Amino acid sequence: MKGFLDYLPGSSVLHKMHPLIKIFVSILICAASFCSSNPLYLLGVILFNVLLAITGNGKIKKGNGLLQRTLGILRGLIKMSIFLFILQVLVIRQGEAILTFGSFSITELAIQKALLLVLRLMGATLPLSILISVTNLNDLSNTMVKYLHIPYKYAFTFTSAIRFIPIFSIEMGAIIESQQARGVDFEVKNPFKKFGMILPLCFPLLISSVRKIESTATAAELRGFYLRTRACCTKSYKAGLRDIVFLLLGAALLAGGIIL
Repeated sequence: MKGFLDYLPGSSVLHKMHPLIKIFVSILICAASFCSSNPLYLLGVILFNVLLAITGNGKIKKGNGLLQRTLGILRGLIKMSIFLFILQVLVIRQGEAILTFGSFSITELAIQKALLLVLRLMGATLPLSILISVTNLNDLSNTMVKYLHIPYKYAFTFTSAIRFIPIFSIEMGAIIESQQARGVDFEVKNPFKKFGMILPLCFPLLISSVRKIESTATAAELRGFYLRTRACCTKSYKAGLRDIVFLLLGAALLAGGIIL
């Protein structure tokens, strides 16, 4: 999942849409995932996210890598969901017992709640990562300042946080590779032991992060950060028919989730 929020250039329909429409529709899809309690509907939302990735990928075999990135995120979510599913089944004790092992029993309500949790997790996580991947962050900050009247420093903070996530991921990968070159073996089966080995590596990551933030702040000040206003956004962004259709589709998903 390295670089899972990096911008992937392309000329697909998703790339050409208005940046704010893409973010707003991703919020609608997330809300639809939490509003619905129907497992089949949530599976449909996950499938819809995969179709979005196919649309933004361009050619399936020689695209920009959005589909491969989405499938990688989905695989990671499935691994996390297995742990959450087991945890929910062990914690929830209400409902009619299906399987009984001595004094412990697995209930029907526990399985329903656990399945609902993992499906909501996957349905709500995918849309934002997909649509951020096809949105230029400069365009996003410009539209936030120009159309939403958000002060530039807040828009800059939001987009900078998104930019730094893949940078931190790459930095952490480089630190782990340097430790592996020194003979440290991170391929251990015990997750607690692996966590204990990775935790000390957060300190060099924190030090390098502070240095990057300081250099970025200095560069922003030299470029007139405090002088930026809404009038500085000279590029115009117009919503077209595809944006309206995409917005209506997101609203229909939310309405379907509420109804079901």
